[in-house]
Amino acid sequence: NVFDYSLGNPSVPTPAAFNAELIRLVQEEGTAGLHGYSPSLGIDYVREAIADSLNRRFGMSYTKDHIFPTSGCAAALTHAFHLVTVPGDTVLAFAPYFPEYHPYVDLTGARLKVVPPDVKNFQVDFEKFEEALTPDVMAILVNTPNNPSGTVLTPETLTAMADILKRKEKEFGHDIYLISDEPYREIVFEGVDAPYVAKYYDKTITCYSFSKSVSLPGERIGYVAIAPECPEAETMIQMCGQISRGVGHNCPSSLIQRAVVSVLDMTSDLSVYEKNMNILYKELTGLGFSVVKPRGTFYMFPKALEEDAKVFARKALKYDLLLVPGDTFECPGYFRIAYCIDTEKVERSLDAFRRFVKAEYGM
Repeated sequence: NVFDYSLGNPSVPTPAAFNAELIRLVQEEGTAGLHGYSPSLGIDYVREAIADSLNRRFGMSYTKDHIFPTSGCAAALTHAFHLVTVPGDTVLAFAPYFPEYHPYVDLTGARLKVVPPDVKNFQVDFEKFEEALTPDVMAILVNTPNNPSGTVLTPETLTAMADILKRKEKEFGHDIYLISDEPYREIVFEGVDAPYVAKYYDKTITCYSFSKSVSLPGERIGYVAIAPECPEAETMIQMCGQISRGVGHNCPSSLIQRAVVSVLDMTSDLSVYEKNMNILYKELTGLGFSVVKPRGTFYMFPKALEEDAKVFARKALKYDLLLVPGDTFECPGYFRIAYCIDTEKVERSLDAFRRFVKAEYGM
């Protein structure tokens, strides 16, 4: 009877094809290949398969030499930040953002600078973006679809951002990279256009995880994909192998690399997330909450009913509601709901929200 909306842990089954492939590999393949070290840059045929899948789905021209398998998206981001910064450089991100970005960037010796949120729609406030885009910025970090807001950056937003970056590159006299954090890429809702970021800017480094699309968070598998048009993209992938030595990464599981090939063009049945979102959105807006309707992910980011979202979230605990204050995401006054739970539990939580709002806020 506790309604835990605090954790972004996928709640839908992994595709059966993945488990079947795991079993086949263990039963039919030699143990040395399955359980030995993979090459430091990843298994060649896995890299080729990932490149082919991206090309089929997004009209790109990757080869295996643009792909570097990693232990999830966290490792992909860590490699990306080491690739394009030296100590003293700046990485620019947009609030609200995943708070783990700070340690990933800080441990490179670079600095994370944050553009304040555009709370009207959680797109990009371009005036504030340009103010923050100073000569020390070497990379822009975007997360679309976004944790915690559920927003998806539009083609118009990405086109405008790319134009600004190209102009600033000429002004500053150095490359500016776009690092795109995309673990929720496939979790988009009906009628939403979710553009592939690398199609909009040549110097894009895509960081991906299979944790959310096929419900494999515990297997820690993802990749870095560097846009083929990016200058020295293949050299940068080679550099990832050296970065791995320095950060203690040294290749993801050989078995899981092989097995994930079976689901490159699949997803789990993700429909429950949109169903849960619609139930909560209707209820919360009816109770008087201000909510930008999510366009993807399994997160919602309403405005709290008082200025201090931490106080708001503590009050919610009395009604068995576990919510995450927006301060965590550098967006005070808001709170995150992770609705990757059973629909039956979402429906039962509605009464708790009603009692909470009525008792604490008289609404």
